Amino acid sequence: MSRVEVRCADITLSCVDSGSGHPVVLLHGLAGSAQEMLPIAESLLQRGCRFIAVDQRGHGFSTRRPRDLSREAYVRDVVAVVEELAAGGPVSLVGQSMGGHTAMLVAARHPALVRRLVMLEAGVGGGDDAASYPAELGDWFRSWPVPFANAAAAAEFLGSAPIARSWVRDLEDRPDGLWPRFEPDVMQAAITAVAERSRWEEWQAVEAPTMLVRGGNGTLPAAEVRQMLALRPDVRHVVIPDAGHDVHLEQHDASVQVLLEFLDC
Repeated sequence: MSRVEVRCADITLSCVDSGSGHPVVLLHGLAGSAQEMLPIAESLLQRGCRFIAVDQRGHGFSTRRPRDLSREAYVRDVVAVVEELAAGGPVSLVGQSMGGHTAMLVAARHPALVRRLVMLEAGVGGGDDAASYPAELGDWFRSWPVPFANAAAAAEFLGSAPIARSWVRDLEDRPDGLWPRFEPDVMQAAITAVAERSRWEEWQAVEAPTMLVRGGNGTLPAAEVRQMLALRPDVRHVVIPDAGHDVHLEQHDASVQVLLEFLDC
């Protein structure tokens, strides 16, 4: 397993690649990174699956301040990764939250690249609160009292939830303290692009076998899920109990099990 870089236009994408074979490409959610996906990735690797975990633009070790934060830019990035690291595919795409939205758009626009699609707590975008929640998220990220003096200080502020522990593990150690591997204004702009409109046309255009995985206490609106399944009744729908939006972190074993049952590694 190693870190590799892929150039896409004017940015650099950092990926963790486990080696040769037909890969599962893993896309984290907003303010995450490849590091967040590694526990799932390593479990898949132990069962014979290759993985490529991507730091999406604006996240992790990839370009921190990309000029373009459109949905189209994120799609181009995944295409570049598949073409350079996976010989043009097809690959299985697994994305959580914003990463799942990106994966869906890739599958809709580049069907030849995608063998299977898994969306973890991810929907079609848009929604009733689309005008307010990107700004609320941006304000919350800006409220972090960075730099943190140490990991204990970060954990005291961020809490003990699985996603908080993941953020703490991923902090960048600089001379003045620990910093997140993202910028709040970049996160706000990235999620604004997801929220600006619902992508029902793209959802219906996906040809790859698809699985929608939700946490029993997740955040996807029930009405959105019902419409997604009504428009594509062939989609496999799995609800993992005792999990919220970060289902892959909160219920690791159950998440790995449903992925292995669905993926063609």
